[in-house]
Amino acid sequence: MRAGGVDAAAERRGLAGPTACSSGRTVHKELLSIAAVALTFVLFAGYVRLIRSGRIQPHVFSWLVWGMGTLTVFFAQLADGAGVGAWPIGISGAITIYIAALSYARRGDTQIVPSDWRYFLAALSAFPAWHFTSNPLSAVVILTLADLLGFGPTVRRAYLDPHLESCRFFALAALRNLLVLFALEHYSFTTALFPAAVGGACVLLATLLVVRRRTLAVDPVHLQREPGSGMEV
Repeated sequence: MRAGGVDAAAERRGLAGPTACSSGRTVHKELLSIAAVALTFVLFAGYVRLIRSGRIQPHVFSWLVWGMGTLTVFFAQLADGAGVGAWPIGISGAITIYIAALSYARRGDTQIVPSDWRYFLAALSAFPAWHFTSNPLSAVVILTLADLLGFGPTVRRAYLDPHLESCRFFALAALRNLLVLFALEHYSFTTALFPAAVGGACVLLATLLVVRRRTLAVDPVHLQREPGSGMEV
């Protein structure tokens, strides 16, 4: 009788184990997603304040491309089962469009050079691909490339005058994308490629800003400012 009771208890524990683990993982993913969403709001709230105060001047081309691409990838991730892990991406996309509009309204880009137009048009040309493919992965690959092209105008300006962008913003944006990766309920190239690639690009841009600021602090003669300048943030 006792042996049977032990076997039954063991069986119940065996049946309950995977369910309990799955439930625990779900709660863990939800908490990570909430953290990513919270960090998204903190990031963009601070960034908008910097824009309004005139301390930074975002490039409207970059932010327009990022907004369009982020929203499109958000819908692709939902289609591939990303679940709550995709919501920080969707919220980020909506706020990014707002920053693009704010950047245009404040005319931060008083000088747009031909290379900016090339990056911008190359990125825009990738968006129609979303309508010509039924494969979410193909669409995400193309749109991720478009989003990375959107970094072009900002990287150019960051090199010329690193004080026009916020190093802190892009460093924390990389952390936010790491949280997004951990929060995904389903891992595949479709769900993970975009946050991983964009997070890596944010790390590189933040590094460029730090290196250029240190270089110009030692040798300010090489500073090539565009009209207007911001303070270091």
